[in-house]
Amino acid sequence: MIRVMVVDDEALIRTGFQHILEAADDIEVVAAVSGGQAVRTAQERRPAVALLDIRMPDVDGLTVLADLRGLPHPPVVAMLTTFGMDEYVATALRSGAAGFLLKDTDPEQLPSLVRTLADGGTVLSSEVTRTVVDGYLNAGPQQEAARSLDRLTDRERAVLAAAAEGLTNADIAARMHLSTGTVKDHVSAILAKLEVGSRVQAALLAERAGFLRPPRDQKEP
Repeated sequence: MIRVMVVDDEALIRTGFQHILEAADDIEVVAAVSGGQAVRTAQERRPAVALLDIRMPDVDGLTVLADLRGLPHPPVVAMLTTFGMDEYVATALRSGAAGFLLKDTDPEQLPSLVRTLADGGTVLSSEVTRTVVDGYLNAGPQQEAARSLDRLTDRERAVLAAAAEGLTNADIAARMHLSTGTVKDHVSAILAKLEVGSRVQAALLAERAGFLRPPRDQKEP
């Protein structure tokens, strides 16, 4: 079972997400709480995935994200919002969020998105993807990003490329004929070498460096 915690200041949102997710046979919502209860509840209930509202009246969602990421056994966190909120996207991703979802995401997609998060994948609603590309990708020198990628082995670069496609650890393992544990080890090494906190950050850094696209002056054969 995938243990999930829903964190939102609105009880109606929490209850709605809980009902949707618990309809899936492999997902258990172990807690549905407000922001002020999130960190203590995560320590007690040990969720694997947390869906966290980015703006709450009792506590800032970005502060909760940082506190959750600092736990000995942190959950994978996807941020929830009702609109794009450009200024928060990059900050959340740099702080270790594994995804960014709008609250009006199709309910039928939610269980599969949670499975993707639990398996080490990343999720971004299409409405916020453009913001990520325009903002996060353009931050920092391209040369610096390229130098960071030089630290990776060929196998790690292949894993990074696959992760940037949105593949989960299981998907990457199947494609590269590796065990899921080996893929997880490679991902951990990639994050450490690139000095980033999440797969999203690693993929964005690779995109900024031009690693995921052919050089502009490359001619067609």
